[in-house]
Amino acid sequence: MIKSMTGFGRCEISEAERKFTVELKGVNHRYLDVNVRMPKKLNFFETSIRNLLKQYVQRGKVDIFITYEDFSEGQVSLKYNETLAGEYLKYFKQMEETFSLENDVRVSALSRYPEVLTMEEHTIDEEELWNGLKRALEGAFTQFVETRSVEGENLKADIMEKLNEMLGLVDKVEKRSPEIIAEYTAKLSAKVKELLGDAQIEEGRIASEVVIFADKICTDEETVRLRSHIEHMKSTLDEKEGIGRKLDFIAQEMNREANTILSKANDLEVSNYAIDLKTGIEKIREQIQNIE
Repeated sequence: MIKSMTGFGRCEISEAERKFTVELKGVNHRYLDVNVRMPKKLNFFETSIRNLLKQYVQRGKVDIFITYEDFSEGQVSLKYNETLAGEYLKYFKQMEETFSLENDVRVSALSRYPEVLTMEEHTIDEEELWNGLKRALEGAFTQFVETRSVEGENLKADIMEKLNEMLGLVDKVEKRSPEIIAEYTAKLSAKVKELLGDAQIEEGRIASEVVIFADKICTDEETVRLRSHIEHMKSTLDEKEGIGRKLDFIAQEMNREANTILSKANDLEVSNYAIDLKTGIEKIREQIQNIE
């Protein structure tokens, strides 16, 4: 299924003691560019998060936002370093004797010195933590893919409509080509008669000029190739995924044929058709930039 690179996903998982919330949004990008924002406590999961995302996304700029709440009691404890406190007091005593100062250190002051009292977090079960986070990630990633798929189908419908319009323009170019030659033949014959009057006209000479003109303005090869590229793009749109770059390459080939038709055009109608073809191709290329 065709997917857009634009999408949004969100999932919240609440457990007995924890809550994980994952949000992500994506826009178009040439490659897969991932930015993860999460609490420091979860930083060691970043590689796993990126690897998991690659199972859902191939291309695009994706921003992931993760929040984590821990409701468990006793997750931190106060640690008293008695040895370090004794060291502080020993040196305070030396300072008192050396400088003849009053030692006015109280318990409340001593407790504020570095590392005497510290907060210590309990060991976290990484596997349990990852399982909860993974569930939230998978839920958000699944929703993200769903929104991309819906947008992708809208893009596909729009591109298919534009391709059908282009086929109509190709039909008009092919229909107009013999009319141009017939009009040129009539004008050339009339001009020769005007110049030569009643003198005998050499039909072979006129036919030769018409052949040269027809070869110069002939766009049969271009219209055949352009029609082929259009059908190729249609079939590519039915492929499963990862077709954005392929579609862009086909669009470049289509544009090349339209440019050649425009350069060969010796007729206002064909020129206008070629310009409309180029305009349609450019609109398709803009849409393709959003396809994964």
